[in-house]
Amino acid sequence: QLQASGGGLVQAGGSLRLSCAASGRTFSSYAMGWFRQAPGKERELVSGINWSSGSTYYVDSVKGRFTISRDNAKKTVYLQMNSLKPEDTAVYYCAARSGSLVFTRDAYPYWGQGTLVTVSS
Repeated sequence: QLQASGGGLVQAGGSLRLSCAASGRTFSSYAMGWFRQAPGKERELVSGINWSSGSTYYVDSVKGRFTISRDNAKKTVYLQMNSLKPEDTAVYYCAARSGSLVFTRDAYPYWGQGTLVTVSS
């Protein structure tokens, strides 16, 4: 089970930190992804991390602004979002899959509920 939190309303240039707490299983061999879906758009992988290796991925539009990290003891993945832009407005979802990070949403069987991020201009 995944529990996402941390969304909210922020002005452009501001910051938010999203959290995704895992429970019910061990995610040490899993890949964790943060997806987002804006109105009328496809859900896209924004960032991801391989839990065991710590290797990360960022979509080009967030590179240098977002940072993904994990806390093994808390079984939590974080997405620190800085220098937020109005185009970052979306519902953000965390997801998990066994194995390596992939871009396809259908490859992730475990999903948290969405958390809304709204960036005002």
